Amino acid sequence: METTLYAPVKAFLEMLGYSVKGEVGNCDLVGLKEGEPPVVVVCELKKSFNLELVLQAVDRAAACDEVWIAAAMASRGVGHDRRFRALCKRLGFGMLGVSSAGAVEILVSPVAPAPRRDPRRRSRLVDEHRRRKGDPTAGGGNRAPIMTAYRQQALICAAALVAGPLRPRDLRPAAPDALKILARNVYGWFERAERGVYALTPVGREALARWPQEPAKMSREMSEA
Repeated sequence: METTLYAPVKAFLEMLGYSVKGEVGNCDLVGLKEGEPPVVVVCELKKSFNLELVLQAVDRAAACDEVWIAAAMASRGVGHDRRFRALCKRLGFGMLGVSSAGAVEILVSPVAPAPRRDPRRRSRLVDEHRRRKGDPTAGGGNRAPIMTAYRQQALICAAALVAGPLRPRDLRPAAPDALKILARNVYGWFERAERGVYALTPVGREALARWPQEPAKMSREMSEA
């Protein structure tokens, strides 16, 4: 699984000074180095080096300042092909090989090219990275639901509603987007108990069983905000 590569690659980029989170904006891994503007690095993970990995990196290049690709290192394969490395050099992509023991080796250092940037995509990556609490999803997976900042806030709202119906303004200290989350009800977790008051649905209780929230943490967040 690509997720087994996530921890060693994350540690590698953290040593370079980046704050790293997984599965941000369809990228396996996004690192931020604060500044004005912040430096954004994206890394895509695959079990082996292949053309699909390069194509993913090409797609991500417009949204970041630096692109890396990482894969498990085998004794033979594309990763050892000098033509593949030459392609990455021409594109300005960095290559990382990850050993079975989790050691990370720089195969190709990234060169900062001057691709055409997409400010909106870049801005969305930075915003989601900053809004997400902690790093709840390992990069490289594509089957389980991603714990986005939106889902995190929705879970906070759901946990607060276990005790009974509340108004959006009651939830706003812990979940700034509470009104939008309750009104849109993307996941089907909430329902109107009366005008301006929302309650938790059975689907919402199932979500809390899947992603348990700590009651003590909930009350602390709402009192500190």
